[in-house]
Amino acid sequence: MKDAYLSIAGEARAVYRDRGSRFIGIVIPVGSEEEIRENLERFRKEFHDARHHCYAYRLGPDGLQWRVNDDGEPAGSAGKPILGQLLSAGVSDVLALVVRYFGGTKLGVPGLIQAYKTSVREALSDAGMATKVLMTRLRVEFGFEQMNPVMKCLKEISPEIIKNQYDTQCMMEIRVRASLAESCMDRLNSLEGVKCRNMDEALALTKFSDN
Repeated sequence: MKDAYLSIAGEARAVYRDRGSRFIGIVIPVGSEEEIRENLERFRKEFHDARHHCYAYRLGPDGLQWRVNDDGEPAGSAGKPILGQLLSAGVSDVLALVVRYFGGTKLGVPGLIQAYKTSVREALSDAGMATKVLMTRLRVEFGFEQMNPVMKCLKEISPEIIKNQYDTQCMMEIRVRASLAESCMDRLNSLEGVKCRNMDEALALTKFSDN
């Protein structure tokens, strides 16, 4: 199971100019379609006087959730080149938007493709890369007498402990990498008196590069 993938570290912008037209490329990390809608609305308000607001996005570990929008430009001249840059960079959970201010001279489809992909490529370069890791939440329940074997098992897995309750009956909620969740559950459930179940949560956590 793929549980790690590339995204970007933060929002970035770049400007490309050609024959009077100005193209402002913007990339921003996102985690849902709701975030995408909110950001599109924000940028449309910020650049309310621009002629075109073209965009593309990819979501999810495999980037299988995607969309392109030419916003009035000739078909295939804006959204697809923008998406192409996200594919070339191998990033997902990213919204890429290019705002165009028309300069009075038509650029033709080849000129538009060059402008849209260049502005996004430069913005991606400035944004920096980050790795996202899918985590799964598990709930572990056990008697106090099972504390030592449970903690020994968890020490080998190195989970993130979200909450715990130690009493006659103990409870822990932990996060583990999604690819390790099933084996972790199997190991814990193999211990006498221990119950471990999936809390049906998949959360993408961002781990920033040291570069």
